[in-house]
Amino acid sequence: MISNKMKSHVGAEGVIRRMFEAGIQMKAEFGAENVYDFSLGNPNVPAPDKIQESIKKIVDTLPPGKIHSYMPNAGFPEVRVEVAKHLNKIYGTLYSEKNIIMTAGAGSALNLLMKSMLDIDDEVVVPCPYFAEYKGYIENYYGKIVEAAPRADGSFLPDMDSVAAAVTPRTKAVIVNTPNNPTGVIYPESVIKELADVLRKKEEEVGHPIYLISDEPYRDIVFDESKYVSGSGADNEEIRHLPWMPDYYDDAIVAYSYSKSLSLPGERIGNIIIPDTCDGADELIGAVTTANLVTGVVNAPSLMQLVIARCLDEKSDVEFYRKNGEILYDIVTAAGFEAVKPQGAFYLWVKAPGGDDNKLVELAKKHHILMVPGSAFAGPGNVRLSYCVARDMIERSRQAFLDLGDEY
Repeated sequence: MISNKMKSHVGAEGVIRRMFEAGIQMKAEFGAENVYDFSLGNPNVPAPDKIQESIKKIVDTLPPGKIHSYMPNAGFPEVRVEVAKHLNKIYGTLYSEKNIIMTAGAGSALNLLMKSMLDIDDEVVVPCPYFAEYKGYIENYYGKIVEAAPRADGSFLPDMDSVAAAVTPRTKAVIVNTPNNPTGVIYPESVIKELADVLRKKEEEVGHPIYLISDEPYRDIVFDESKYVSGSGADNEEIRHLPWMPDYYDDAIVAYSYSKSLSLPGERIGNIIIPDTCDGADELIGAVTTANLVTGVVNAPSLMQLVIARCLDEKSDVEFYRKNGEILYDIVTAAGFEAVKPQGAFYLWVKAPGGDDNKLVELAKKHHILMVPGSAFAGPGNVRLSYCVARDMIERSRQAFLDLGDEY
């Protein structure tokens, strides 16, 4: 008999996965070339060549005891030094290995933070729509998710009044995700400044720190750089980047994953950055490091830590994703649907005619199109299409989308 807690997760779990599995069945029935699967955010761009080269070199040159051994729970010190140096080069920061904890991906990073921060019934504010697993991560440690509505202007940016209203004395953290899954929206600097102002005021009201956790697995997948990036703060002014959240708010923490930026989702490798500016930084670093141990993760995968340290300057093929998003956006809008123009990540957020996202998902299946209902992301009335897929599948889907639009 499973726990009541897990019963709720099993029932709600895996809308995305269920669509993916439905796609496997449909492909077997109708042929893979006749099914258009936009359900799963599984990068189809190959990992950079240097990843494979580094794996081979490490295996061939390092002693097995080094490759496969235990290390401090925060990760290999030399790896964390390299990550800190890389961040310092880009953002003009002064991090050391102490500020970096290597993790088994961003999902593990968020779980370690929740484990370290939450007591029973503590609250975490999350602007809608949001990555579906956040709720489970928070509830794993008996916390409560508090949803904050987006702006009413259709931008899907956080509404500051909603965020402020959601914060109570039980609030320990706010989680934001930019570029965003599921919408593909990027928070401009103006929004980050507004959010920081709101949270500083709320910290004064409640009398304790409110951590801003920036979940950034898509940080390096940005299309219109001139609109969002900045070189300020970096030693090299030619280096351009999205605004770095800790530059705007002292109690900001960054969770990062190499799953999307380097096409390594199955390798489970990422990190947490806890700046010295965070309230109780040393204590929090110690708690997160210990959480790696007591949750049974123990440490991030040893081989992949060593690989990442050698590949920090490598990038995904962002242009491929940008072009995919452009083509899919044109197809979907030509079929009569409204969508948010892609800004980053690799998701297209599409408005469901009449506001019924589940109806659109079911009708799309008739045309062999697989998409995910927005209600799975606390964004009802919309659907998510993942375009980290083969270009030819997107192009072949055109007639199916036109037929779906005609049916509406």
